[in-house]
Amino acid sequence: MTRSTGFATRAIHHAYNPLENGGALTPPLHLTSTFSFETAEAGGEMFAGEREGHIYSRISNPTCDLLERRIATLEGAEAGLALSSGMGAITAVLWTLLSPGDEVIVDKTLYGCTFAFMRHGLAKWGVTITHVDMTDPENLRAAVSDKTRVVYFETPANPNMRLVDIAANAEIAHSVGAQVVVDNTYASPYLTRPIEHGADIVLHSATKYLGGHGDVVAGLVVGTAEQIAEIRLVGMKDMTGAVMAPFNAMLILRGLKTLNLRMDRHCASARVVADFLEAHPAVETVSFPGLESFAQHDVALRQMSQSGAMIAFEVKSGLTGGIALMNGLSMIQRAVSLGDAETLIQHPASMTHSTYTPEERAEHGISDGLIRLSVGLEDVEDILADMEQALPYPARNAA
Repeated sequence: MTRSTGFATRAIHHAYNPLENGGALTPPLHLTSTFSFETAEAGGEMFAGEREGHIYSRISNPTCDLLERRIATLEGAEAGLALSSGMGAITAVLWTLLSPGDEVIVDKTLYGCTFAFMRHGLAKWGVTITHVDMTDPENLRAAVSDKTRVVYFETPANPNMRLVDIAANAEIAHSVGAQVVVDNTYASPYLTRPIEHGADIVLHSATKYLGGHGDVVAGLVVGTAEQIAEIRLVGMKDMTGAVMAPFNAMLILRGLKTLNLRMDRHCASARVVADFLEAHPAVETVSFPGLESFAQHDVALRQMSQSGAMIAFEVKSGLTGGIALMNGLSMIQRAVSLGDAETLIQHPASMTHSTYTPEERAEHGISDGLIRLSVGLEDVEDILADMEQALPYPARNAA
């Protein structure tokens, strides 16, 4: 299946031929820890890297391999790597790329566990962590140096939806020889393909949109074949052991088959919900890339095919009103994670981003009253009805 075929076609068919697998339309699940060698010499050649093949499922597995090939083609990359979680993907990449004395420049806003790993993990081992507001690429230009090895950011950023211009920041990073690593979890390759804009490595919490059903924890990384081979053998095999189980790979493969359909529905409903929230008298602010009022709407138009399904907002009554809203919801679920069929709502300051101190949250643009909404696949009228009845006062004046 070539790169010239469509996104959905590759998500369903790439790198698999049923006639080469006994006619099985669904790829086999390879539940094995180890693999037999045709001869002792063949085994030695595989260990030496002189022959392709599977040795042990901590390094590679046929089911995981198929998933890796699929995510690579969907992201427009040479190769992919499947890992046990999104944090497994992040840590495996950065442990591979960085050494004591190096610097990683990261955007101002990061997912809470990524922030904690940077500040309390990498920094402990002599890696300098520098936060820069990358919404203005000139801030990165002023910060890079010959010690900068990695430039890392999320776009959109979790949880406040800030966008980073991938192409502009990648050009600056490459001018000093740094590699650009982008967390593409919020957008998925259906909406944004960072490598097409100059990124070097792209990673995902596949738990979210790629899986799509809230029933698996997984991570994925894509890059050049050389980069991925090094991350596989260093960051995954030796440093973290963050190996994806074949069964989880099967679930993500299943999710990819409907990714475009689900994302179209997620995005369409999110736009309706964002418009509703922006017009609601109880709502103070709404951050959603599809709104013309969004500060970086122009960046969204350049690098996102649609605006996604994540919304950050605040109600005028602040944290107290936000808590009342969440507790008043009936259908919408109070839960972390995102990209599920269910609409999910959560409070970053006390949940996903509680690893920040209050001072750090203020510095990094995560207010105490911020609410994060992941718009699901329910009928959008039902999502709106649940939001309206739970907001501090009605959207419409009584007759």
